[in-house]
Amino acid sequence: MDLVLRTARLTDGRLVDVHVADGTIVRVAEDEPTGAAHVVDCAGRVVIPGLIEAHLHVDKALLDRERPNPDGTLAGAIAVTGELKRGFTHDTVRDRARTLLDQAITNGTTLVRAHPDVDPVVGLTGVEVLLALRDEYRDALDLQIVAFPQEGIAKAPGTLALLRRALAAGADVIGGCTYNEATLAACHEHVETVLDLAEEFDVPADLHADFADDTSDPRFALAGHIADRVAARGLQDRVALGHVTSLASLPPVPRSAVLAKLAAAGVAVVPLPATDLHLGGRSDDRDVRRGVVPVRELWDAGVTTAYSSNNVRNAFTPFGNADLLDIGLLLAQVGHLSGPDDLGRVLEMATSSAARVVGVAETHGIRPGAAADLVVLSTTDPAGVLLDRPDRNLVFKRGRVVAETTKTTRLTTGSTTRSKELTHA
Repeated sequence: MDLVLRTARLTDGRLVDVHVADGTIVRVAEDEPTGAAHVVDCAGRVVIPGLIEAHLHVDKALLDRERPNPDGTLAGAIAVTGELKRGFTHDTVRDRARTLLDQAITNGTTLVRAHPDVDPVVGLTGVEVLLALRDEYRDALDLQIVAFPQEGIAKAPGTLALLRRALAAGADVIGGCTYNEATLAACHEHVETVLDLAEEFDVPADLHADFADDTSDPRFALAGHIADRVAARGLQDRVALGHVTSLASLPPVPRSAVLAKLAAAGVAVVPLPATDLHLGGRSDDRDVRRGVVPVRELWDAGVTTAYSSNNVRNAFTPFGNADLLDIGLLLAQVGHLSGPDDLGRVLEMATSSAARVVGVAETHGIRPGAAADLVVLSTTDPAGVLLDRPDRNLVFKRGRVVAETTKTTRLTTGSTTRSKELTHA
């Protein structure tokens, strides 16, 4: 054996030894002798599978210092970012992307699905940078690249040709921004074009959809239509939707009907609570809407569901540290989710459920045959993972340590001084 994590506590409370060979978990057993070259004593600390950012805009991160959003709206964020994109270079995008990816790795993320913009303004700059970073980071992080038409397709002539070039160059996923077209008919055509490209290049599709407070504008009420088109084309389990905030505004009966369509078509939904909360409800002068898709109803309907950071410190979301435990706690708070069962399921949204969304479920988890993408946390309490957001003591990518955090806090209370080792490796 190359590596054994000794006395690791799983989220179900069991204490096990996790045996790793050649970057793959080969055995998960209780108190089994080992001849491994490297043994890490977890001392009962919780070990989870690597966290997965299923929807992250790496190319647009950390722009808020350059120019914040003037009015806090989605339209304002798109406008500000559109202007800033004119000044993007490979070097500036690369520098900001590296900063964010390093932060994500430190926080226990082992896979990122990134959505770089593809349009006539920025061209393929973001895609080209991320293609290079995918290779640069391959030993520390898996990077999936989504060719994302933020400015629309019909609305931004020349975008379709750029999307084809991005996919031919090695982008892993075709993106969409279904609402950013001038008419409902154009939005429907946008969906068809994205699904055409998914079939032509044999890649999954990941679309931004229904990002509004309600469905008064039919361009923001397309989730059911997308599910119908996915089912008609036989693309089940290959399409994800981000945001889908307007779903929360529907009455219970039509909302349930949309949820049933999504589940039947295998269309995943990825709420993005930091952005959805920040940009939503801007026109409400009382009873401001939460603007986050109802997670419990997604669960109950059988819709595959993850969550993600989306944007970090830019006009869309002026907050964040690429820390999925922070985002998970935020989602739980706004979604009326509480107690060990709910919080455990929220954590699964960033691990096993996210793995299904991005297509790596067969190689993700803590079980024989899965990649040894693992995170040792500075807690022995599985129920406290989201509540405490413990340090990520050790982050493993395919059995190799790629990040380590060690911290000691000294408490001074009256005449008593004591040190508490909060994290240790």
